[in-house]
Amino acid sequence: MIKYIAKRILQFIPVFLGVTLILFIMQNVVPGDPIKLIAGERKLDPTTEMNIRAAHGLIETDADGNIIYDENGDTIPTSMPKRYVNYLTDLLQGDLGTSYQRGTPVSSIILQKYPYTVQLALVAIVIEAIVGIGAGIISAIKRYSFWDVLVTLVTSLLVAMPAFWLGMLLQLIFGIWLKGATGGAVSLPISGVAGPRALYPDWMYYILPAITLASVSTAYTARIMRSQLLDVMNQDYIRTAKAKGLSKGAIIRKHALKNALIPVVTYVGMDFGAMLAGAILTETVFSWPGIGRETYVAITQRDWPIVMGSVTVIVVVVMVINLIVDVSYAFLDPRIRLGSSKNEG
Repeated sequence: MIKYIAKRILQFIPVFLGVTLILFIMQNVVPGDPIKLIAGERKLDPTTEMNIRAAHGLIETDADGNIIYDENGDTIPTSMPKRYVNYLTDLLQGDLGTSYQRGTPVSSIILQKYPYTVQLALVAIVIEAIVGIGAGIISAIKRYSFWDVLVTLVTSLLVAMPAFWLGMLLQLIFGIWLKGATGGAVSLPISGVAGPRALYPDWMYYILPAITLASVSTAYTARIMRSQLLDVMNQDYIRTAKAKGLSKGAIIRKHALKNALIPVVTYVGMDFGAMLAGAILTETVFSWPGIGRETYVAITQRDWPIVMGSVTVIVVVVMVINLIVDVSYAFLDPRIRLGSSKNEG
């Protein structure tokens, strides 16, 4: 087990370097000068612009931070390899850079926004696990019944429905139509949180964005749970349990459910990592002040330090969650031995 975990952690290094390198190259090929965008429609003073570029390491400076000029009196752009090495060096020291637009450390922006994403992801994953697993079990037990057809129909609709469209539809129904039908007495919040300083928003603000975020994943969870439970129920040891006279409920609880849950837990765990990465569409539609919406805004403003810092944190979180999911296999099924010579061969 320890050997397997160490091996997976070492595999993080090339993935991490590859992601940061791709992002770094992209920010240099995407059209638009992020420094010129700081002033909007106005033009930056040349001296101010040079100082900003120097502060962000875009032009060469000496050891004292003074701008270096060539023989023609022009500034010298810092080469991409040098800038990338400088970025990695700062990253290893815990420095994610400074926002072009705000002049604020990226780490402080992420610390401010990421708790909202974590909260939304936790609510969404609870909905996914409870509703998805429950619907899948009911669908498998009541095979070919009305409930099975209903679960199949609803999951098919959710899988085919874009998340942003579902979010806007929920806003229209529960935020506008319901409010109008009840004279404003009953409605659900359709955007934002309770206030700019509300770190833990009122529970009503979670309902619509959490349902939107969990919708497609819940449909897949229900489908996986149904298919796995039906497959397990046809195994020899289940028939043996039936021959011993055990009730259907006891067979499902004590024998079938645990084995059927293994791929479901795998999917839910990896999906939780994806949710923690920040749902850009959901957070943007509902103006949720999380890391996903912050990344979207940063992309539109070409604020690359925020984009780089956010994605770097997201990559680390997703890799850690995936490792935890992999290790959980051994606890869910004793037949699985991670890191054994058989698996490594």
